[in-house]
Amino acid sequence: MIDPVAPYRALAANNAWANHVLLSACEALPDEDFAAERTGFFPSLRATLNHILSVDRYYLDALEGGAEGYAVRDDVDYPNARDLKAAQAEQDTRLTAYCGGLSADDLARDIATDRREDGFVQENVAALLLHLFQHQIHHRGQAHAMLSSTAVAPPQLDEFFIRYDRAPDAVTYGAPR
Repeated sequence: MIDPVAPYRALAANNAWANHVLLSACEALPDEDFAAERTGFFPSLRATLNHILSVDRYYLDALEGGAEGYAVRDDVDYPNARDLKAAQAEQDTRLTAYCGGLSADDLARDIATDRREDGFVQENVAALLLHLFQHQIHHRGQAHAMLSSTAVAPPQLDEFFIRYDRAPDAVTYGAPR
């Protein structure tokens, strides 16, 4: 029997690994380069990567039934990659644990998301998680492109799931064996 929750667990593990790899590369940048204006949806690596963390906190608060709502996004602005990496790792650990505890019934249920002036909107847990993972991939790609205009080479972020050319540390993050 196929476990319907397995892909969500795998995506959470991949997410944690990719954030670690990308933010490790960004740690090699001086703080002023991390915050420097660049072309992208957000104007810098700092803004882009803080946005990822902000949205992660928002959606995980909703998934866990938290009461912080949209306000959980308000205080996210880490000025350097080192501190942001530590905060993102904490969030990724929470998300991985959340996905690790999911059941098929959990994926089918709806939860309330705070949309500020639009009120609370019911979202399906499975769809919300897929959106969260896609959001991360989307903005990590933008940060990856921004990194290519620095002295730090953008790291490979797609060596997680298949055995061929898998990153050596991917298995420690939960990549399938």
